Amino acid sequence: MSSQVIFLSILGAILIGAISPGPSFILVSRTAIAKGRAAGIAAALGMGAGGACLGGLALLGLSALLLRAEAVFVLAKILGGIYLVYLGLRIFRHASAPLVFEDGGPVRATSLGGVLVAGLLTQLSNPKTVIVYGSIFAALLPAQPERWLMLALVPMLFGVEAGWYLLVALVFSASGPRRAYARAKVWIDRSAGAVMAGLGTRLAAEGISSRVW
Repeated sequence: MSSQVIFLSILGAILIGAISPGPSFILVSRTAIAKGRAAGIAAALGMGAGGACLGGLALLGLSALLLRAEAVFVLAKILGGIYLVYLGLRIFRHASAPLVFEDGGPVRATSLGGVLVAGLLTQLSNPKTVIVYGSIFAALLPAQPERWLMLALVPMLFGVEAGWYLLVALVFSASGPRRAYARAKVWIDRSAGAVMAGLGTRLAAEGISSRVW
């Protein structure tokens, strides 16, 4: 199999994983609806940066190291789960707060920076993702990949992750989805918060049930 085919196969597998609904989708879509297009784009870029970081770790072989250092992996799962629970409860708690769309004027750079960091941390909060990346690389990368392939993978992983979530941000920041959100904000936020908290609880529970200390 040629390096070009390997490259496209890896990106396709990562794209399928990115499209699968999860905490990242909840955060980007809700941010785009509630805070506007600029904030949604910032969250998407944070997701892309997180994907690139995880892909880089997997490429360096740290996914295998995480599996061997089981206590570290378990701790990462617990901490990541706690962070997702925190985000979910925060969304749930503010579900009944009045909706004020924030894109009517200039958005502060500090606010966008905070959204970008939230996207980055949400992406990094699931340590199992680096294992998935590592599994894809192990299955598709040859024993001695060409240099260009190794150099191109991380920036292209950023492009795949950020590109998908940019599309999500653009769709959900349109006027139609925002009007629908405004009509059902309480129930949408409670549902999104409950799902995110549930995913975090599940991740943390997996870590606790498999603890090795």
